[in-house]
Amino acid sequence: MLAEDFKKFFRGEVYFDGATLEKYSEDASIFKVKPEVVVAPRDVEDLKNLVKFVAAEKKKGKNISLTARSGGTDMSGGPLNESIIIDFTKYFNRIKEVGDGYARVEPGVFYRDFEKQTLAKGGQIIPSYPASREICTVGGMVANNSAGEKTLAYGKTEDYILELKAVLADGEEYIIKPLTKAELNKKLKQKNFEGKMYRKLYKLIEDNYDLIKKAKPNVSKNSAGYYLWNVWDRKKFDLTKLIVGSQGTLAFLTEIKFRLIKKKLHSRLVVAFLKDLAPLVEIIHTALAFKPESFESYDDKTLKLAIRFFPDILKIMKGNVFSFALQFVPELFIILRHGMPKLVLLVQLTGDDELELTRRERELTRALEKFHVPLRTTKTEDEEKKYWTIRRESFNLLRNRVEDKHTAPFVDDVIVRPEKLTEFLPRLAAIIEKHKDKMISTIAGHAGDGNFHIIPLMNLADPEARALIPKVALEVYDLVKEFGGSFTAEHNDGLIRTPYLKKMFGSKIVKLFAETKKIFDPDNIFNPKKKVGGDLRYALGHVKHE
Repeated sequence: MLAEDFKKFFRGEVYFDGATLEKYSEDASIFKVKPEVVVAPRDVEDLKNLVKFVAAEKKKGKNISLTARSGGTDMSGGPLNESIIIDFTKYFNRIKEVGDGYARVEPGVFYRDFEKQTLAKGGQIIPSYPASREICTVGGMVANNSAGEKTLAYGKTEDYILELKAVLADGEEYIIKPLTKAELNKKLKQKNFEGKMYRKLYKLIEDNYDLIKKAKPNVSKNSAGYYLWNVWDRKKFDLTKLIVGSQGTLAFLTEIKFRLIKKKLHSRLVVAFLKDLAPLVEIIHTALAFKPESFESYDDKTLKLAIRFFPDILKIMKGNVFSFALQFVPELFIILRHGMPKLVLLVQLTGDDELELTRRERELTRALEKFHVPLRTTKTEDEEKKYWTIRRESFNLLRNRVEDKHTAPFVDDVIVRPEKLTEFLPRLAAIIEKHKDKMISTIAGHAGDGNFHIIPLMNLADPEARALIPKVALEVYDLVKEFGGSFTAEHNDGLIRTPYLKKMFGSKIVKLFAETKKIFDPDNIFNPKKKVGGDLRYALGHVKHE
């Protein structure tokens, strides 16, 4: 592929240099896949021309494809490809409009910048932001169907999509939004690529309606597969439900219209320190009755990590070192008196009426006292900040500060129903403990949802350590399947989990996923090897060795 090939139709930037290709060879996953070229389209016309060019070259038999990339925070290898990487942050980075309850934005906008504007205009947010909120983009949030600490109360990114604009495989831009039955019938009669797509997808869902509905995982969050079960309820046909979470395998987003909500004015955090997991399910059940906005957790290894890298925690919190250090004194006394907790639970209550919120917080505290576990209650956002910093930044601390080992997120996002956690978590911990000579793991996550993130530290230069990746993955996924959960609640499939979709859903549903991909992308030009056509040998062959 030559620069001259692009000059004929492309006004954006094209990069072939080694430094750029090296940068785009990695995301936050365990993989390294070097692309042939990186491009930054200037506008929608550039993107349309690029798709048409690649489709034409593919029809000539060339091994060529396109993968969208924005923040590069994906932990599954989703934005990695050996062919062409499209950087959306360079030019698709405009916040077009922020209104009352909605906003229109391009996919390359970083969430941190987006939230500054939405908060400034009426105190509004998208509550599904992930822990990587400071470094991720809104396009990545849609592509992965991101979720985070507020998902318990407010749902995932899919619940905040009003409308999308996207370039499909024919190289044309379309508006994608929920359709009534009458509007759907008009689409079905169209003679263009869009009409054909609607006809085929409608038939696929109708012909397999009961099978598809039954396949929906029985958990509060799921990012595995294509969400065919959410598209058509025989009243409304909503393609946004399919595009969200599809990891750029069906279309390329050019604009997103989000629904926004008002951020609550006041917050209280009740922190519980569990010495053992025996009362966990009952504590979760008790706390959920108070309708918390967030219900998070992290384990003893995460807490020890925060202690080990205390200066980094203080730096992230950007405050006075002495005053912040004093804030950790109560936790130090708890540890000295009761020992290192096995699990720390963060239960956040919010509201606009501060007196009412204080009443709820006191009632929650009284309800939790019967479990005889140490409790702490915060009164200000500054007091809360230390707990949220430990919870949100543990992965980055592992990735950036542990020099002799590499973060290896390969079973990093499992979910089961919360009532099963007392039995599930010890068995999960036993699997991890069994391999502790080659991998050290932290566990943190969303206790209220039953969603936990396991982040092993491994020496990926060691062949024996790399060989553990498929072995441990199989053990963990067998356990998750036994408990009726999902292999990925919010981090998506990518290179690492696509090969396991058949284990989770069965061959019939995976075949429907493949047919869905074919409907949208008949020449397989959009982000290959994710969602459909996953190859475990290929994935393991691209695990980093450093």
